[in-house]
Amino acid sequence: MLFKREGIPEEDELVLCTVTKVQFHSVFCDLDEYKNQSGMIHISEVSPGRIRNIRDYVKEGKKVVCLILKISKERGHIDLSLRRVNEAQRRRKLDAIKQEQKAEKIIESLAKEQKKTLEDLYKVVSKPILKEYDMVHLAFNDVVETNLKLDSLGLDKKLADKLTKVIKDKIKPKEVLIAGEFKLSSYDENGVEVIRTALQNAEKVDEKVNIAYEGGGRYMLKVTAKDYKKAESIMEKAKNEVLNYMEEKDGEAVFERIEK
Repeated sequence: MLFKREGIPEEDELVLCTVTKVQFHSVFCDLDEYKNQSGMIHISEVSPGRIRNIRDYVKEGKKVVCLILKISKERGHIDLSLRRVNEAQRRRKLDAIKQEQKAEKIIESLAKEQKKTLEDLYKVVSKPILKEYDMVHLAFNDVVETNLKLDSLGLDKKLADKLTKVIKDKIKPKEVLIAGEFKLSSYDENGVEVIRTALQNAEKVDEKVNIAYEGGGRYMLKVTAKDYKKAESIMEKAKNEVLNYMEEKDGEAVFERIEK
């Protein structure tokens, strides 16, 4: 990964590290996101409880997400903790790193097209972006989500336009998914048609509405949207279309949200 931060990290910051040396009571790591910065994890900060063999938890070359505990600028020491990082924090950090690596792959594809080295083009692209954003991929996400103009950050317009095209080809807008289940029945002689019409009415609410038969009179309703507020609004309208039509036709309808 080419991404590197200047200076030193801050206390309570989460950092991606590479284990470089494992001793009986200490683990030494390079901080992947910072230039020429390293830190130490004391055995008491590797894992809660008694540790019989520290190598059961860490090995040279292993990537770990650590919390910055303490920084001594005078001594140049950075104390790290592995045990104080919970699983959700670890996943979020690794996801951010994965997205940053994807951003570098996007720059690499453009570098090949322009017959330039990745390192050279990365410097040109990242320098103005990192003045405004914490990581390059955050700007790329804004290109997709908010139509950010990269030349507004200081990139050459021709380069910005070419990069924007690649970004929009490689990164798709984020969507959320919510779901619920209908239980429908009708004693009308055209009961099948009543249910079909009710569901078709719901699907007409928005193209992001999807309904699938689950068996036994159950139908799965799925809604995708850019955010939860929009998804909930669409689901409410789709649900009401079904419930109201079924009531009008003296059918029975129950809707239940499915929570993840």
